[in-house]
Amino acid sequence: MSDTNKGTKITLHWLNQSRSQSIVWLLEELNLSYDLKAYKRQADMLAPPALKEIHPLGKSPVITLENENTSSPMVLAESGVIIEYMCDHFDGDKLVPKRYQDGKEGQVGGETDEWMRHKYFMHYVEGSLMPFLVMQLVMDVVKNPPLLPFFVKPLPRMVASQVEKAFLERNITSNFDFLEQQLKTAPAGGPFLCGKQLSAADIMLSFPVISAGAKFPLKEKWPTLAKYVDLLQEQEGYKRAVKLEESEGKKVEASL
Repeated sequence: MSDTNKGTKITLHWLNQSRSQSIVWLLEELNLSYDLKAYKRQADMLAPPALKEIHPLGKSPVITLENENTSSPMVLAESGVIIEYMCDHFDGDKLVPKRYQDGKEGQVGGETDEWMRHKYFMHYVEGSLMPFLVMQLVMDVVKNPPLLPFFVKPLPRMVASQVEKAFLERNITSNFDFLEQQLKTAPAGGPFLCGKQLSAADIMLSFPVISAGAKFPLKEKWPTLAKYVDLLQEQEGYKRAVKLEESEGKKVEASL
């Protein structure tokens, strides 16, 4: 166990094709030692029941922490909670922008633009972006239901297509337009969300935008966002995370 762990045993409960990929990257950036316990999605693409033994909702990512202060493992669920807690306790200052402008410490409105952006995007990902991407995933399944007879399949396909046209396409486009503009106006010219340095907000956003890059025409319609997706995958911490997972036989797939 490394000194950076502060005497804490860290276990990441990793699920394929899930946001847990981002947490591996986070742990690598924080230079932490950790155990990776893998779970594989079932044939229906749902998480296996074993994850409910760790957290009642049976979702991933989930992290457990054990040290002299814990009588039983501390369970952290939800990507945002995990990222913020780990940055708070394990020297994550390098991943969180400076909060206050000089001389304005503790004042309302005294925060830096970088910190306000960071705070916003830590909540934007799950609150605004992911619901539409998950709904798109559901519509993809509805359009190609595996168990329906072929002569019935056109009906759900038609319904799903109407939902996409009336609701999903414009909302996903709006979010990608927003991200394109935010990256163009990033502090100090970017190239990351909050300026020149990688932040926890970039790690939080990585799973949905990397997944989206495999499904949507980012390079044609949102070139700045496409370059950002490439940039994230070029980060040494991200590449270490992918290499680690693959070396342990865990196929990395950021996909919707």
